[in-house]
Amino acid sequence: MVDETDRPGHHVGTKEMISCTGIKKTFGDFVALHGITTSVMEGEVVVIFGPSGSGKSTFIRTLNRLEEHDEGKIVIDGVELNNDLRNLDKIRSEVGMVFQQFNLFPHLTVRRNITLAPMRVRRMPKAEADRLAERLLERVGMPEQIDKYPAQLSGGQQQRVAIARALAMEPKIMLFDEPTSALDPEMIKEVLDVMRELAQSGMTMIVITHEMGFAREVADRFLFFDEGRIVEEGTPEHFFENPREERTKLFLSQIL
Repeated sequence: MVDETDRPGHHVGTKEMISCTGIKKTFGDFVALHGITTSVMEGEVVVIFGPSGSGKSTFIRTLNRLEEHDEGKIVIDGVELNNDLRNLDKIRSEVGMVFQQFNLFPHLTVRRNITLAPMRVRRMPKAEADRLAERLLERVGMPEQIDKYPAQLSGGQQQRVAIARALAMEPKIMLFDEPTSALDPEMIKEVLDVMRELAQSGMTMIVITHEMGFAREVADRFLFFDEGRIVEEGTPEHFFENPREERTKLFLSQIL
């Protein structure tokens, strides 16, 4: 457990929000995931890192069925992820995801990008959805941009809108797939600040990132992936001060 004093207001609960047992995924002859077993507790922030092609993105994409796992069992907040569409809808409404690319609708304003899903999926009245969008843009620090189009925003602003859009569905879990890797260096901090606030607010999060300073600050636990396996896991302190595996040491020496 991380020293709570480092993490104001942060608390890891006793409820299991994500449970993965023996998750295997292949693409043709290529095995992307070799039986991943791990779990994430409510309010826990787990950072996944590892070399390119190590299965990190494939793994988190299986958690909301963007990739279908071939073997094993995934349970999200007590609901098994399988071919039952009702289960899938329930899980997708509880899991928000933010990608490397912002995937905003270019022809819609920031307001409409954020209000679209709550109005369509949750049948939220327009006035209420508008208030939600305003509140979320306040939270990500850009309320004045609400009626602009994505092309009028910087990359960092677009990514913050993408986070606000994911939060509009009031998810219990947020997945981040290298959310700052497509950004210019000066825009990375503004996105990490939003993610830091989310972590401190008690959101259950899985974050793929190589921003190790940020990761050390927010993570309860690190998972190091290589060749479709979890090679090592532990606290940030463990990884920065005393990693066990040679493969981990080598990778950290290259990125730190």
